[in-house]
Formats: sequence, C-alpha cells, structure tokens
Amino acid sequence: MHLDVSAAPTAAVDPVVLTGWSTTAAEVVRVARGHVPVLLDEVGRQRLDASWQAAQRVVLHRPVYGRTTGVGANRMEVVDAESLPEHGLRLLRSHAGGLGGLLTEEQVRAMLAVRVNQLLAGGAGLRPAVAEALAAALNSRLFPAVHEFGAIGTGDLTALAETGLTLIGERPWLGEGPAPEPITLDSGDALALMSSNALTIGIAALAWHEAHRLLSATHVVTALSFLAVDASHEPLAERVHAARPHPGQVQTAAELRRLLGDPLRPAARIQDPFGYRCYPQVHGPALDAAADLGKVLGVEINAAAENPLIDAENDAVYHHGGFHCAHLGQALDRLRLSLLHTGQLSTARLASLVEPKFTGLRPFLADGASGSSGVMILEYGANSALADMRTLAELASLGNAVVSRGTEEHSSFAFQSARQSLETLASFRLVLACELVAAVRALRMRDLVPRPGTPLRRAYELAAARLNPSMTDRQLSPDVEAGAELVEEFADF
Repeated sequence: MHLDVSAAPTAAVDPVVLTGWSTTAAEVVRVARGHVPVLLDEVGRQRLDASWQAAQRVVLHRPVYGRTTGVGANRMEVVDAESLPEHGLRLLRSHAGGLGGLLTEEQVRAMLAVRVNQLLAGGAGLRPAVAEALAAALNSRLFPAVHEFGAIGTGDLTALAETGLTLIGERPWLGEGPAPEPITLDSGDALALMSSNALTIGIAALAWHEAHRLLSATHVVTALSFLAVDASHEPLAERVHAARPHPGQVQTAAELRRLLGDPLRPAARIQDPFGYRCYPQVHGPALDAAADLGKVLGVEINAAAENPLIDAENDAVYHHGGFHCAHLGQALDRLRLSLLHTGQLSTARLASLVEPKFTGLRPFLADGASGSSGVMILEYGANSALADMRTLAELASLGNAVVSRGTEEHSSFAFQSARQSLETLASFRLVLACELVAAVRALRMRDLVPRPGTPLRRAYELAAARLNPSMTDRQLSPDVEAGAELVEEFADF
C-alpha cells in the first residue's frame, strides 16, 4: 500500500514510490529533472510515525541532543522547560545562514526527494506531517529558496534549515503556483529535519546520472575516431582483456567491439597512440568509479543517518557520527579524477585526427585554399575545457575544517565535491564534442562510413544529419554546440 500525497498531480508517467529502503539514484533524478510525482510507501510512513512516537517518549527519560540540549559545542547546555517550546524555531532561524547564489530547481528537488526518502527509513523522530509537506512540494511546481554555500560535508544544515523555515511560512517558495499553508514544527522537529546530507546526496545523484550517460557516449565518439584513423582493433580483443580482467576495462573493450561490429582486422600500424591502444585501460577506471559511486548513493539515499538516531523498537536513542559524508565525498573525488584521464585521451585522439599521417588528409582536416586552418581551433577549445576539468579534479577531501569550538574537527567537504563533479561534466561534454566534430569531418573527407546494421552506423548517420557538412574555414562554435547535444543522445546507443 502507498500513501497518496494529496497534492500529487495527475501524470502520464508512473510515479516514483519513495520507500526509505529501495529508492535509487535514478529515481531521484527522475523526480528532480522530470517532475515525476512521488508517492510515500505506507510501510515507510509507519516507520516514520513510529520513530516520532518513540522520540516523544525518550525525551521524558534522558537528555537528547538537539531536542532538549543545544547543538554543536552547546551540546552540554540543557534547554530549560520555559524556552523549550521555541527551541526548534531558534535552531532553524540561527542555522538558516546560507550564502551565495540560489541553487537550481533540479538540485533543490533532488534534495527534497532524498530527504523524504531518508525520513521513511525511520530513525529521524520527525513528525510525519513534515515528510508529507515535502512530498507535496515535490508534486507541485514549488521549491524552497536554498543558497549554495553552507555545507562542509557533515550535514547540509543551512539548506535544510532554510527549507524548514519555508515550510512554516517564514521564507518564500519559488516556482509556479500558490504557496501551501504553513505547517507547524515542534521543538524536536528542527534538528531532525536538518541532520542530513540530503542536498549533497541529491546533487551527487545528478552528477552520477550525467557521468553514467557521458561515459557511455564516450564509447561512441571513440569508435568513430577509431574508424577515422584506421586504428587497430587488436587492443580491443577479448583475449587481451581476459588476461587482465578489471571490470571497467573489460566492459570498455566489449563496448567498442559491439559498436564497431568488425572482426579483428590486420593493423594498419604495429601500434597506435595511447588514445586508441590504451583506451580500455584508461576509460575503464572511470566506469568503475561511476559504478562504485552508484553503490554509495544507494546506501546514502536510503540511510537513517540522523543524529541522534531514534530506535523505535527499543525506545532508545543513539548519538553518533553517521552524518559524516566521507564515503560519498571520496567516491566523487575519484570519479572526477578518472573523468580527467578519459578527457585527456579524448584530446589525444583529437590530435591524431588533425595529423596527416593518421588520416592521409591535409593538416587540421583543412580543405580549399592553401593555408586553410580547418578544425585547428578545436584543439584549443578542447584543451581549454580540459584545463577546467583538471582544476576541478582537485580532491575536495584534501581539505579540512575545525568548527564549533573544536568539537567538530574533521570535514569531508562532500558538498564541494558534488558541485565540482557537476561542473566538470559540463566541460567533459565539450571535450567529447570537439573530438566528435573532427571525427565526423575526417570520415566525410575520407568517404568512410561504419558498417551497415551497427550501432555506430546509426550514430554516424545522426551526426552527419546534424553537423554542418561545409569544409570551408568558418566559425566552429555552432558545430561544437550541436556535437554536445549529439553526445547526450549517444548515451542511448
């Protein structure tokens, strides 16, 4: 059974059922980007209600962090009975100190989806009405105004505090439609809502989804370059990778064999440059990093990581460090580093595509009058975007912050890592687009097309229909923009 949220719109697509235990990163992305409606799983709703009921009982018998005490270095200060009813409101107001610009709608929606799902895992001790209000927002065109800076990888306190103030009517809703009626939060709801990395996890889910698609598209672009320079298929042989079976490496070689559809043929050269010969070995780690990030997200999205954790079965409370986001931050750092190396190989293949000894064509795939520049400028643009990737590959987890009078002395900076990952993917797409434009031009000039019936043939025909066939010297920015759109479509090949 599922709890139908009253604000859920009628939709042609199937809703995402948030369960608290089986929700995936792909489902979070569907809700965030596609405005797919959500339903709350009834069992998850019961877990949430049980944890709330337990929290009301536990505070009668012992001090509970954030409910009957201050937070951070104020954890030993017990809130007196007279000021306790306003304690939660003070926490929200004091912690809603986000800085910088506002986050995009899809990033905030991803946060809301993750937070609702986590609440259904049980353990927060938060009133069910809060989860229902967040779900209703997801099923509307409304979202809270959330600032970009404030998190250091130990809980997205400012973002969720701003969300809490929006729910009670103290901050504005963004988007389309009438604002909902404010809800009421009791003194224990504030920290229970804030104690989560939902924003970081949501942005990481968006980055994981985009990385997964671009990494798949990379196979298609690379295969077109293979064909354009008569690269040897020997490095893709199944026997080669069975001898060193790293999963991503094996998968990469298999994808190239599938796309090219050719049997192993005699090599035009004894050995090709690394951009071709070592593609499975360099791209494979990126596939593995994305897969591992997906596993980490599967845990985080369905985690009851709130501090304190309310144990409804035993009427117990556990104070802990489950809010620390080291696993996610380091998984994101690894992804960006592996993406950089894949991008470096793309620029290496681009260099071979403009080199006559690999194509038999004029330098820079030029045509027409002598001295024509052809696609010379693509190398500059691609390496400029790659430089951005290199800067963003800096490991956010190398940093640290000691806050709250020294009581919180380690930070994962997972939020920074998630934001860097989204940014690096935008640059990575442009790198691939530059290679694609050059590869298609080389194939046209050599009058080569992939074998009929292969996925690569469909990709080539799509690209040939979209990319300007003119070989004259002209501005190539529109070609790269079209190539970036094609790269997104290639993910489905």
